[in-house]
Amino acid sequence: MSKMNLPTWITVSRLLGVPIVLIALLDPTDIRRWISVVAFVIFAGTDWLDGYLARKLNQVTELGKFLDPLVDKLLVMAPLMALVGMGVVPAWGVFLILARELTISGWRVNPTFQKGTVPGAGIWGKVKTVVQIVAIAILLSPLIGFWQTLGIFLFWAAVALTWISGLLYLLPAKASVV
Repeated sequence: MSKMNLPTWITVSRLLGVPIVLIALLDPTDIRRWISVVAFVIFAGTDWLDGYLARKLNQVTELGKFLDPLVDKLLVMAPLMALVGMGVVPAWGVFLILARELTISGWRVNPTFQKGTVPGAGIWGKVKTVVQIVAIAILLSPLIGFWQTLGIFLFWAAVALTWISGLLYLLPAKASVV
């Protein structure tokens, strides 16, 4: 297993965002919702930072490629579940995201299919992540009207992109194993 380097530590630090966002949403007043948005966006932004530093410092590791998407999933799923509890998004939509994420995570760590390496995220996975982050940030906010409609639209776009990116990830890998 690879040792921890700066980009990997930044990845792990992203986990700190989960309790901050969730605690702020225990009593979702307008100010607490804004606190959750700010915390979520800051911690989500470290996803770009750790990837940039890993490439710039030539510190891309198997551990980093494993932890980065796992931590991303935790940071995304926690506020989505809170949004379900707040009645903002339906549980079945979040379940569709969770089902795909668990499937891809299981595929990534299955040594039968990966021959010792962990594949990185493709462009569709990155687009999916950006759309999820924007949708969640908008839906966490106390904004109403147009913004709430935009957030819901982006949520469903994220659900679709989640499945599209998952299928594109699995199909070529499955074809090369068969």
